[in-house]
Amino acid sequence: MDQSDTYTQLITFLDEHEVPYRLIDHQPEGRTELVSPMRGNALSQAAKCIVLMVKIGKKVTRYILAVVPGDARVDLNAVKALIEGTYVAFASSDIAERLAGSVAGTILPFSFNPELELVVDPSLLENDEIYFNAARLDRSMVLKMNDYVAVARPRLKRITHVRVK
Repeated sequence: MDQSDTYTQLITFLDEHEVPYRLIDHQPEGRTELVSPMRGNALSQAAKCIVLMVKIGKKVTRYILAVVPGDARVDLNAVKALIEGTYVAFASSDIAERLAGSVAGTILPFSFNPELELVVDPSLLENDEIYFNAARLDRSMVLKMNDYVAVARPRLKRITHVRVK
């Protein structure tokens, strides 16, 4: 699946669920700390989306889509404990992009892949809106937080370190 398919899948999904959204076009950028000023949002409103690989013993591997505020860092040990894993690491970019359906910097805070479990840090929900790149480097999306949680149906667990200042 290429990222234009993922973008179309997102728009179709939101339209089918009658979720209102705003699109923001901007210079191509996937780094949260650089794209947030272009969009006019606080870092805490940005969804930083990271694909993690969690090993459970020697034979089982699970993939987690960790979504944290843009001003926070994912706590790998918290994810490992949550999944009851024995090892956790960032997924390789080829695996992350295959599971998420888009390139790094454009990964959505949604999982359309049954192999990718969505876990969102509840501190992200302190915001009224969520901002993220819409499977494209040059376009972002804004959703009301309550709409996002209702349709994405994430597992909500604390998976961040102390916020970055």
